[in-house]
Amino acid sequence: MSEKRPQPIVQGSVLVVGGGITGMSVAIEAAEAGLEAHIIESSPTLGGRVSQLTKYFPKLCPPICGLEINYRRLRVQERVHVHTLSRVTKLQGSPGDFQVTVEHRPRFVNDRCTACNACVDPCPVRRNNDHDFGMSSTKAIYLPHAMAYPQRFVIDEQACQGVSCSKCVEACSFGAIDLSQKTTTETLRVGAVVVATGWQPYDATRLTNLSFGKHDDIITNMMMERYANPQGPTKGKIVCPSDGREPETVVFVQCAGSRDENHLPYCSGICCMASLKQATYVRAALPNAKIRIFAIDIRTPGRLEDFYTKVREDPNVSIERGKVARIDEIDGQLRLQVEDTLGDKIQDVYADLVVLATGMEPSIRRDPLPFDIRQDEDHFGITDVATGLIVAGCAKRPFGVSDSVQDATGAALRAIQCQAGRSE
Repeated sequence: MSEKRPQPIVQGSVLVVGGGITGMSVAIEAAEAGLEAHIIESSPTLGGRVSQLTKYFPKLCPPICGLEINYRRLRVQERVHVHTLSRVTKLQGSPGDFQVTVEHRPRFVNDRCTACNACVDPCPVRRNNDHDFGMSSTKAIYLPHAMAYPQRFVIDEQACQGVSCSKCVEACSFGAIDLSQKTTTETLRVGAVVVATGWQPYDATRLTNLSFGKHDDIITNMMMERYANPQGPTKGKIVCPSDGREPETVVFVQCAGSRDENHLPYCSGICCMASLKQATYVRAALPNAKIRIFAIDIRTPGRLEDFYTKVREDPNVSIERGKVARIDEIDGQLRLQVEDTLGDKIQDVYADLVVLATGMEPSIRRDPLPFDIRQDEDHFGITDVATGLIVAGCAKRPFGVSDSVQDATGAALRAIQCQAGRSE
């Protein structure tokens, strides 16, 4: 759904595929430099993975920090045109004159929505909440999350009973719900295209030796972000999913699938810091809990080394060299078989809650784009200014939030440069 009507501008314009922190930053920087910018986002809201975090580096900011700054800049920037629930279906042309076909799926809620919540209680249908990785549910009509942009409800077309129900329509006193909306398409003409499609958490069910999906108390690092979040499924309480008890021992398993030729052969660069950060979540919520982090090695370069030192000195945190070979359940408790990579021994470690530090996989690997871009052997995109196709943020390689924002600025500049000197 288009939040602003697009303008028929070619030269001096950019289309950004992806509305996460990188995509928003590219569009805003380009617009403030004088370009028209279109953000194409497949979900109902901007914000991407950052909106799912509890805090992010380097300042341990909550998402409201970086997202609200960008949202405010978007609200006052008339050159940025936001298209949520949209996807690119076709791309033709060359730098300075691309023709992009965009499909807009219906939101079923128009701009009269005040996010008053009156439509929710009457709705009889529930759906899994993908923002919480399925650990909670919402009604078929829902607000994507507390900081959603646009701040407007949306209806899950797959869950909704449609006009045969219409209870939400009757409950809305603003006439904001329109169940007759249909999928539409339009063609945009732009001068450059930036791919900022971000990343997906690696599918932990493929790590069969680590038993994710077989035991509720084995979760991923992104699931931990939601558990620790005040807006998450447990309102910030860190508990064992199986029975709701507070864990006494929490084990973090580093390189869960990463640096492994059978899964992700590369280092995602942020997993060590994520686990150290999440160890502080546990320490704050559960002061008596014991935390063990098993890693091949810890990678905290530059200014992040001080944070590593601080966490390592915590008497309730143990950072150990070890590769977790297997996780199973013994007498109702999780048992990890850990190989000491220095001493060549196997030890059994028991835990109440296990967190798998799964890595970053580029979204374009699972969801290919409808046009060709250069990719490396790990399926991260490669910028090719000559073609006018620019790759930014985690679509290019694993990045933290601050590095993604910096890279977005560079991508905006490249979008300008690849159009320079070309006639309309």
